[in-house]
Amino acid sequence: MSYISAAVILFLVMDPFGNLLFINSILKKLPSVEQQKIMVRELFIALAILLLFFFMGPQLLKGINVSNDSLSIAGGIILFLIAIKMVFGHVNQLFDHEEGTAPFIVPIAVPCLAGPSAIATILMLIGQEPTRWKEWLLALFCAWGATFVSILASMRFLKFFKPSVLSALERFMGLLLTAISVEMFLNGLKAYMKG
Repeated sequence: MSYISAAVILFLVMDPFGNLLFINSILKKLPSVEQQKIMVRELFIALAILLLFFFMGPQLLKGINVSNDSLSIAGGIILFLIAIKMVFGHVNQLFDHEEGTAPFIVPIAVPCLAGPSAIATILMLIGQEPTRWKEWLLALFCAWGATFVSILASMRFLKFFKPSVLSALERFMGLLLTAISVEMFLNGLKAYMKG
């Protein structure tokens, strides 16, 4: 897998367009300047969390005796479930938040941006080919940068987008992610069967 493919997968699992309506529903009662500040802060918190798992994840996996093949299979299953959610609709209502208050870490940084699927993808990348950690780090920064730009730009122009357009974008991203997740699962299964 190239770092570009890894960056695309990470961008898809961060799901900026799918999360946009949910983020907007949380921040809509706050002034627009405050919304921008909160989103920048939450995006940087999400990056910090992803970097923490990037650098500490391999030691964690060794400590709990999880093989790369198991991680690939589990990552494929998690990505598949996230993709199904993207295709058939959001369940972000599960994350309770009081309207009109500024969120801190939950629910925007975690689990919207730095969620289980993004963390599992990072752990899988670094676990399978640790010698390519510089490429995976570059992929992470590219995906996060694209998410950063997408969310901040979209928040400015959200009033011009119809919810159906954002929903269509999210479903398209979900379809791509479904194919990627199945491939990841099958690769992990093949490696496990050979081992």
